[in-house]
Amino acid sequence: MLYNNINKSDTIRLAKEIGKTISKGDILLLYGELGTGKTFFVNNLCKYLKVKTIVNSPSYVLLNEYEGVFSVYHYDLYRLSSPEEALELGILDRLNDGITIIEWAEIIKKYIPNKYIEIYFEYNKNNRNIKVVK
Repeated sequence: MLYNNINKSDTIRLAKEIGKTISKGDILLLYGELGTGKTFFVNNLCKYLKVKTIVNSPSYVLLNEYEGVFSVYHYDLYRLSSPEEALELGILDRLNDGITIIEWAEIIKKYIPNKYIEIYFEYNKNNRNIKVVK
């Protein structure tokens, strides 16, 4: 599904829609350049999943864990340079424990089981687009 020229309200609605369909063990792979709305989307998804703590980008810590309806494991692999570094974080060990969200998922996608949702964020010339592939 492709969402063209969307704004923040549209992104919040999309996060809620996806939140209604996901369950424990689901994996979301997020793609997009810096500033395209990945963390904003995750923040709103977590609100829908009743996470009460502040949700922010785990760019420097690589993993933020949240508790809500499910445990949420939010990874940001931007600073990593190899799949081995990502695997050392224990991503594969937690896949069935809650919801796994991976920003900059390109680096580890080939190791992730086939059951995932891919979400592509794009921003160009004042147009924000999101593509969801299940």
